[in-house]
Amino acid sequence: MTFSFSIPRSIICGENALDHLATLKGKKAALVTGGSSMKRFGFLDRAISELNKAGMECTVIDNVEPNPSVETVWRGAKAMLAFEPDWIVAIGGGSALDAAKVMWCFYEHPHLTFEDIIPVGSMPALRNKARFVAIPSTSGSASEITAFSVITDTAHHIKYPIVAADLVPDIAILDPTIPAKMPPHVTVHTGMDVMTHALEAYVSTAANSFTDPYAVEAIRLVFEYLEIAYLSPNDLNARMHMHNASALAGIAFTNASLGLVHSMAHKIGGEFGITHGLANAIMLPYIIQYNSIYTNKYQKLEKALGIGNLITAIKDLNKRLNIPETLGQCGEVEIKEAAFMQVLDRMSHNAVDDPCTLTNPNQPTVQDVKTLYSSAYYGA
Repeated sequence: MTFSFSIPRSIICGENALDHLATLKGKKAALVTGGSSMKRFGFLDRAISELNKAGMECTVIDNVEPNPSVETVWRGAKAMLAFEPDWIVAIGGGSALDAAKVMWCFYEHPHLTFEDIIPVGSMPALRNKARFVAIPSTSGSASEITAFSVITDTAHHIKYPIVAADLVPDIAILDPTIPAKMPPHVTVHTGMDVMTHALEAYVSTAANSFTDPYAVEAIRLVFEYLEIAYLSPNDLNARMHMHNASALAGIAFTNASLGLVHSMAHKIGGEFGITHGLANAIMLPYIIQYNSIYTNKYQKLEKALGIGNLITAIKDLNKRLNIPETLGQCGEVEIKEAAFMQVLDRMSHNAVDDPCTLTNPNQPTVQDVKTLYSSAYYGA
């Protein structure tokens, strides 16, 4: 069996890493960002200033929503086609980075449709017009590291993971002063996304001796530093370790892929709008219990990290982070029982078909997934 291992060509880490933008060579840069936080805290203006120092003209494509839609991707691609940048700089949360990646695809290949790029391996080569810089404001999605992007088809209430090797950014800039501005609930949700990325990569059927060390170190860092970052938002040491943990988990899962937690989180997120990391955190203990029948790697991890019981450790961490035990108790969005039951069959079928399911330790049936969704909803 053969496998590939890919990471960004350059990963720039540490305080003031944003200054690296001034060293880029080019004429034009399109900056892609979300709502207002990067503007409000001055990071967008600072990025533009550094790019101006490099002699680049800049345009901003903003208002990327939390679950970026196909429509938003096309809006950004059309703006790029008009501006013709040779650098695309995505700055913000995972949604902004994910959207920018697919905007980049359609900027370089405007003849494609969204349906054309859904199948794994279907995206044509990029870097014909522009290169890509990713600057995350959250320590969670690891989109700055990965070959993944998640885009929502709002018409059908489905989140699609888009996977293509060329989506790995050219440069990832990890500046811990940026995620230090995250509110506590965002710190928690993105941090548990890191935990889920690392755990799923570790037990993936595509895991190997290259990916395992990154996954294990990311898990260790989350257990050690997430609660500190939550309780002490200005602790830059904890922020740096969580930012690094996100990138390490990203290295693991972009090369080993993910599993059923993400498949199920994608689908319930598409149906109800629950934050991705929160959905992961709630469902993770239930799916570890299910997967543990089919792999002994959780036991190896417990031994490596000195953890008595992984499921108990995650439940305890969730509790300290004020994460609800069940989907039914979710306060972020109300998931009413009748609405949940109405879409349960559809979510379960779609989760089985999600590309992340392919590397889960076991290939679940639709009934398995229905049982897991119900367990996570009721706490069974």
